Amino acid sequence: MTGQLAFVESPVQLLNVLEWAHATARRPAPPLPAVPAQPAGGRRAAAPAPGADGGPFVVTGRGTGPVGPLAGLGLTVVVLSPTDPMSRGQLRRMAQLARDEGVAVKWQDARQGRGALASTLRELAGPLRTAERVIVGDPFSRYVQLLLTLFGPRRVTVVDDGTATMEFAAQLARGERLVRWHRRGSGRGPRELVLAPVTTLARRKLAPGRRRTVEIFTSLPVEPPPGTTVTANDFAWTRSRFGPPRLTRGADLVGTSLVETGVVDPDEYLRAVTVLARTHGATRYFAHRRESAEKLHRIAVETGLEVVRPDLPLELIARRGPVGRTIVSFPSTVVHTLPLALAGTGVKVAVCEIAPEWLRDNASPRAQGFLAGVAGTATRTERLEFG
Repeated sequence: MTGQLAFVESPVQLLNVLEWAHATARRPAPPLPAVPAQPAGGRRAAAPAPGADGGPFVVTGRGTGPVGPLAGLGLTVVVLSPTDPMSRGQLRRMAQLARDEGVAVKWQDARQGRGALASTLRELAGPLRTAERVIVGDPFSRYVQLLLTLFGPRRVTVVDDGTATMEFAAQLARGERLVRWHRRGSGRGPRELVLAPVTTLARRKLAPGRRRTVEIFTSLPVEPPPGTTVTANDFAWTRSRFGPPRLTRGADLVGTSLVETGVVDPDEYLRAVTVLARTHGATRYFAHRRESAEKLHRIAVETGLEVVRPDLPLELIARRGPVGRTIVSFPSTVVHTLPLALAGTGVKVAVCEIAPEWLRDNASPRAQGFLAGVAGTATRTERLEFG
């Protein structure tokens, strides 16, 4: 495993790694050197081998070489598998899509048993040291931060892991510790104090320097931290592989895990879902992979919505269709990604902001401002008045 090494822990991260690879493959390759003219009767110069110029190696059909439009990038994706069944199922389906594109995928059960983490670190130490570029799906991940302490990559790319990318860019620019926006308290508990040296070192490995370039590949509105490059993710791979979808007459609601992360009160959330479904004529509720079974059962019983657990990231599900002519969501990454993935289809995406009274008493003080920023910067969506 050399060349380009990606670490992902969620289906959306793997989707965005594929989007990055597709965008990289589309960039113009450097011009080939001129081939000297041959005298009459002489032998014709051999054509350069596919991918010899650094461009994408595209092979169709069955053969002995790399297969798939992204095979020439030398990209290996390491899946640091989570433990919950929904995430694992979606990741396995995304992993197969990646293999179909010519990307090597290594499945790593880094959380299975006491010795799993140590075994993972041993297995990946060598490939990490020789990788030309490392692509990170979640810079806040303790597993990724531990791996980053093993080496100093020359090129780092951070792809979207939900709205956390916005917080990562802001914290990197301010020189702050890497702390998730919904984390309550000071973040200085016993576990955080033990891991503080790891987090500090990982932050340095994720920052640009004299020997390191840092790219943020994102569909979100982020201000480039000093020394970094921000590359726009327009979901070209998704649009080229799926759809356009068939549109249904009704609306679809998109669920969120804000209840599960301790930000929003469950009763207030259910009331909001009920009002939105009635107001917009919604018939389906697309569940977030982290939503609890108990909460989803309550939504189905009390609202009459059909609860759908997608087997792929919502951007692919919506693009594949069928999908409602209107998609209503609370503040989350999809209010930025779905308009891009569904561009030209006629689907309208609307965002309903989180009211202050919905927040739990012990929610992070940053929660309201962060969520308002996620909704307020979604320029391709319609803003909803809740009532």
